[in-house]
Amino acid sequence: MTAPLKNSDPIIVDVALGERAYDIVIGRGVLQSLGARIAALRPGVRTAVVTDRTVARHWLEPAEASLAAAGIPTSRIVVEEGEISKTYAGLEKVSEALIAAMIERNDLVVALGGGVVGDLAGFAAAILRRGVDFVQVPTSLLAQVDSSVGGKTGINSPQGKNLLGAFHQPVLVIADTAVLDTLSPRQFRAGYAEVAKYGVLGDAAFFTWLEKNHADIFKGGSAREHAIATSCRAKAGVVSRDERETGERALLNLGHTFGHALEAATGFSDRLFHGEGVAIGMVLAAEFSAKLGMIGQADAARVERHLAEAGLPTHLQDIAGFAQEGLADADALMALMAQDKKVKRGRLAFILLEAIGCAVVAKDVEPSLVRDFLKEKLGEKPARKA
Repeated sequence: MTAPLKNSDPIIVDVALGERAYDIVIGRGVLQSLGARIAALRPGVRTAVVTDRTVARHWLEPAEASLAAAGIPTSRIVVEEGEISKTYAGLEKVSEALIAAMIERNDLVVALGGGVVGDLAGFAAAILRRGVDFVQVPTSLLAQVDSSVGGKTGINSPQGKNLLGAFHQPVLVIADTAVLDTLSPRQFRAGYAEVAKYGVLGDAAFFTWLEKNHADIFKGGSAREHAIATSCRAKAGVVSRDERETGERALLNLGHTFGHALEAATGFSDRLFHGEGVAIGMVLAAEFSAKLGMIGQADAARVERHLAEAGLPTHLQDIAGFAQEGLADADALMALMAQDKKVKRGRLAFILLEAIGCAVVAKDVEPSLVRDFLKEKLGEKPARKA
């Protein structure tokens, strides 16, 4: 693993997909270069910026100013914040607005926002006129290290997370680390779960570095940029080898089978952010791996300890309204997991650990083992807060 960079130059991470390769531009203040980079990439293009109300208050005008300075005509589409927009209705609103804005096949959609906006705008671009290119400008830590890279777009169904979507790669990703300064502490922590995930699943040295440096990542500076760049390189490498998740890319779903079920059980609400669900899901995956004898209990405890030290929820009982709908019912959670995209012919597949830094796809996991494990975890008493 390389040492953190000391200079202020943007870090460029290449996503190597042949003719569809694209750059991830990482650095403080790189949003100012959005217009110039788009103009160089697509001379004469028009754009439509899709964002949410909260992001718009901080970053829509700077984005539009950058586009205007490069002579790029643009229109704006503003949606409500949160998973409420990642629905059939949200997709219809964005799609109709793009059509009304006369966005054509050779134009660009710009997704300015977190994971919800990126998924929603990317999916709308994928289906608009049978495919319009788009640019990701992620404004949350989670989006910068995960959802903006790799081309997964989509919306939620009432029956499950991300069940409707398409693979549609962006043509450029602009990850301005300065925009993260406007995130709430809870939003930043939720995004950090995805950073830690890369260490847990495939880079033991990075995980050890995170254990020592996570406080500096929260403060900002070179440690933050190093963590983001390392995460993006990890994901870019996996995506370039397995774009459509036929093998290795499934490992990036560590913690997500459990986490997505928990998100569905809480109604895709602010009771549980996506990254928080992933954090709990990673702990459950580590503990389930230990229960199956794949890793030692000490390693599972190490994963839980680090995420807890970062301020993330690590137990089912940490979820707001734990005793409410579905959360305290192992069978209900099993039913939600049965809708997971990794289910094959009704058989559950989990991403489990053979060591910190070594995740594997475990196919045909016996459902009774998962159910018994969940019942055990649901029966635990909530930890006392200091």
